[in-house]
Amino acid sequence: MIIKTSKKERTRKRHRRIRTKVFGTKSKPRLSVFKSNKHIYAQMIDDETAHTLLSLSTNTPSIKGEIKSTWTKQSAQKLGEMVAKLAVKNGVKKVVFDRGGNKYHGKILSFAQEARKHGLEF
Repeated sequence: MIIKTSKKERTRKRHRRIRTKVFGTKSKPRLSVFKSNKHIYAQMIDDETAHTLLSLSTNTPSIKGEIKSTWTKQSAQKLGEMVAKLAVKNGVKKVVFDRGGNKYHGKILSFAQEARKHGLEF
């Protein structure tokens, strides 16, 4: 008998597996990405002190004014660029990437490539 699991449940399982291995520190924070139906969110988190160091999304006014749609690869690229620029400006170059249980393709891949291009190392 084959038991089918929902896409959401597969994503949750993947995220749990990833989070056992990924941990952020002050010198090397965790760059977490979350996708909703309309927006993409990114946070830099120090897991030792449980503090969010940086938070941006496609809903942020500075990014929203520069993109046409909040749910495209171009918006993910713009978000990756902005996150990388702010992180480097605040003195963070190395991060640990947490893709949030999503597969590493499409918008997540575009976000990661753009962040790397603008100075983040992971």
